[in-house]
Amino acid sequence: MALDPFTLLVLTAAMAAASALYLAAEWRSVRERSLLLWSAGFSIIAVGSVLALLRSRGHVLVGIWFPNGMLIVAHWLFLAGVARFTRTRLRRAWWGLVVIWLAMLLLPEGPWWSKAMLGIQSLMIAGVTLRAGLLLRPHGGVLSLGAAQLRFVLLAHGLFYLAKAASTVAPEAFVNLAGFRGTVILVSLVEGVMAIMLLAMSMTGTERHRREERIAQIAARDPLTSLDNRRALYLRAPALLEQASPASPCALLLIDIDHFKQVNDLHGHDAGDRLLVTLSDLIRGVLPDGALAARLGGDEFVILLRGVSEAVAQALGQDLREAFAQQALAMFVTPEPVSLSIGATLSDQPDLELSHWLKQADEALYASKRKGRDRMELVANTAQRKTR
Repeated sequence: MALDPFTLLVLTAAMAAASALYLAAEWRSVRERSLLLWSAGFSIIAVGSVLALLRSRGHVLVGIWFPNGMLIVAHWLFLAGVARFTRTRLRRAWWGLVVIWLAMLLLPEGPWWSKAMLGIQSLMIAGVTLRAGLLLRPHGGVLSLGAAQLRFVLLAHGLFYLAKAASTVAPEAFVNLAGFRGTVILVSLVEGVMAIMLLAMSMTGTERHRREERIAQIAARDPLTSLDNRRALYLRAPALLEQASPASPCALLLIDIDHFKQVNDLHGHDAGDRLLVTLSDLIRGVLPDGALAARLGGDEFVILLRGVSEAVAQALGQDLREAFAQQALAMFVTPEPVSLSIGATLSDQPDLELSHWLKQADEALYASKRKGRDRMELVANTAQRKTR
């Protein structure tokens, strides 16, 4: 099959339509709005490719100007989809592309008309596409494989249109938009077919990775308090505890609600759930940067701190106990005061496993319960201080 312009346009329309349907089907499972924007972009390309076939019959407005404008709109939708994916707000200046394209209707007809039209259109598409690719840069982390591929394809596609715009000003370059004649046009049609396929695959891979990340986040969260659950604690804690050193000890606080059963028995389990949510909010409020907090289950919570002294750990526990006691007193009336017992361990040894930390904190928690509750017992295993 010869790669003539008519065949390439038919292929472009078919692939763009298939990509639009595929991304729309992915949206039904992922529910990410960027997929709809990208699907709309491919739909517009499919319609524009069909309309472009009319230019050979002399329909300049419908066959040339309108399809080229639709191609710009499609790439703008690609940019909007990337902005949605990266949670970036686009400036209103990008709407100026519409004004520029409308002004192109005023271009005088002549031997340079095709070159001017193709050059301006290529520059507009290049700017939009390159901007979309640059939005996908890593922000304090590493891009997923799908996002990295999409970034590469967008940047390569944008640079192609930039080179295409530059080629139109060459004196020897022959461009005839009405007749689909000229090496620049033929190469552009071939690149368009390849770009559609690569863009659709990269966009789908990008959103699938986002969906997998969301599933992993849900699996790592306690559904009631939105803190890390036990599984997430055992996955994330080792990296933090390995940072323990004599110059930067780590602390683990094991927290238990005193007389929690009274709240459930007297006020119902919904009241108990509200109390757990209240405690989790208080924990988030005192949690410093780089620390971890998790719900082990029931009314037991864990806080992991790095780079803290014994005094800092004691102060954090004291603030948490006082704030919780006030909140619980205002929320529920119980025969015995609802408070917190905290067992904590402080260590500068990076080779201790999480189970060892939890065991020591549990022993300290038992000691605080035995001594009357509503208190904090801390075991310090550091070079500067012996067990307390």
